[in-house]
Amino acid sequence: MKKTLSLSMALAAMIGITGCSQSNDTAGDGAAVNSKETTTLRFAHFWPATSATHTDVFEPWAQKIEEESEGRLKVEIFPSATLTKADAAYDSTAKGTVDIGSQLQGYTAGRFPLTQITELPGLSNSATQMNCMLQTLYDDGVISSEYEDTHLLFMMGTGPGGIHTVNQPINKPDDLKGLRIRRPSAIAGDIIEAAGGTPVGLPVTDVYTSLQRGVLDGLSLPWDAMGSFKLTELSNTHTNIPFYSSAIVVTMNKGRYEGLPEELKQVIDNNSGKMMAALAGKVFDADDDKFMAEAKAKGDVMIDIPDPLNDPAWKAPLEAGTQKYLKDIETLGLDAKTVYQKAKEASAACKS
Repeated sequence: MKKTLSLSMALAAMIGITGCSQSNDTAGDGAAVNSKETTTLRFAHFWPATSATHTDVFEPWAQKIEEESEGRLKVEIFPSATLTKADAAYDSTAKGTVDIGSQLQGYTAGRFPLTQITELPGLSNSATQMNCMLQTLYDDGVISSEYEDTHLLFMMGTGPGGIHTVNQPINKPDDLKGLRIRRPSAIAGDIIEAAGGTPVGLPVTDVYTSLQRGVLDGLSLPWDAMGSFKLTELSNTHTNIPFYSSAIVVTMNKGRYEGLPEELKQVIDNNSGKMMAALAGKVFDADDDKFMAEAKAKGDVMIDIPDPLNDPAWKAPLEAGTQKYLKDIETLGLDAKTVYQKAKEASAACKS
């Protein structure tokens, strides 16, 4: 908790005290904004309003945008998928249904195939490393072609996702046989299937009730999401195995961005890219530590497999899942091997 509070204080300290002008909202994508008017930007995401992603990343960001624009930009945030579905935030942003959106790329299978290479086993061991790798690959033009229909603000990514069950210890892949495990993406699903489990595609907002009713035997998520969506209330057995991470994008409608005056575009630009990716990574990592510690404190079973790619039992299914994904991408005419190599290079450079 202290880590999360200190991060919130650090973010708050970045926000300068400035005056806010009184004005009216404007509308219309691509329309030039009068310098005396306030533009309200609607920001949609699926995390709960109580999550650290909302309170320690998105809210301080929105406040900073408003302060630095002297009140000419106002960001109105809609959490909990209230404005657009969790798997539709990116497309809603591209179409202008919302002005800013954030979602996991894995929620739309096949939409961001090159970006999702970063989710493969062995590429990151923390959210900070994942965020750095993602933003580096975007800035270097390796994956930027997948976002040309929006104005990308910054990349985020989760820490390693593990396997969480109710009274079902998962020590080896065979322990997954016959179990229905919620998978966060197609990549994680391939690995769960290769290990012997049955992957189930389900929005994270529906996982609590499905686990409660026995529709699921377990799930795969990083610790921050386990806590944010209160799934630690139901699960009591956890396998901490870094077999995937999830990529996340925060992006803005292109017409909305391009219609802003240059000085307001600069405010957006000053709060985009690597700086925000790094801040988000710290928040995710702090949340991972917090919720894992809480689960340990209540007596949950912890099984640690820190290096699965060199574990005799886990190596084969993880490598099988990796190769399947890369081959699937190659069939689309994409150079998966080159992107995978660049992802490994970025991962090494971003290792903390």
